[in-house]
Amino acid sequence: MMKRIVEIIPARPGWYARWRLAPGDTRCYPVSLWVLLEETDGTGREVIGVDCVGQWPGADDNEAGGEFLRYLFQTPDSGAPADAEPATVVPGRVTGPDLRAV
Repeated sequence: MMKRIVEIIPARPGWYARWRLAPGDTRCYPVSLWVLLEETDGTGREVIGVDCVGQWPGADDNEAGGEFLRYLFQTPDSGAPADAEPATVVPGRVTGPDLRAV
């Protein structure tokens, strides 16, 4: 059955999607946004999170072999989960001021 997007909202900092990549190997990615989906006949709704690398449970183009486990929340002041994917810098994207010694 088809679903339609009802609402899209940004995720608060601290939400992560945890994926199993192999037995004993998990990886967390920050959730970027939440999507409220509804069955086209209006019978059911669900919320899914889309992580910072564009994956969500049930997507066809998720990381090969990855299995979605759960969403988790960790307060931003407590730091990222131990299995969080390190932040990456996209070439050509400005991420902050260029601080150089004078």
